[in-house]
Amino acid sequence: MKGAVGTVVSNKMQKSVVVAVDRLFHNKLYNRYVKRTSKFMAHDENNECNIGDRVRIDPTRPYSKRKSWIVAEILRRAKIYTPGSTTNTVPKQNEVVSPSS
Repeated sequence: MKGAVGTVVSNKMQKSVVVAVDRLFHNKLYNRYVKRTSKFMAHDENNECNIGDRVRIDPTRPYSKRKSWIVAEILRRAKIYTPGSTTNTVPKQNEVVSPSS
């Protein structure tokens, strides 16, 4: 079995993540490409993955009943929103904004 590249859709478990892997195949009858998604549970030893990260998973020995993949590397980190890191502030309700000129 070969490795796969997917997106982390859940990291609520300890040392485990759920990775969604998309694949395209050609339907000969309708002459269209069809997208199918498979979800795999993968072992994340250091709890480094966040939702939205692009990761590469490799097959390994079974860690549990449903988990027989391991996160090999994190290819791209997701952009995480932190409140207060934005430079543009939105005025609060009933607040009057006076022009600066």
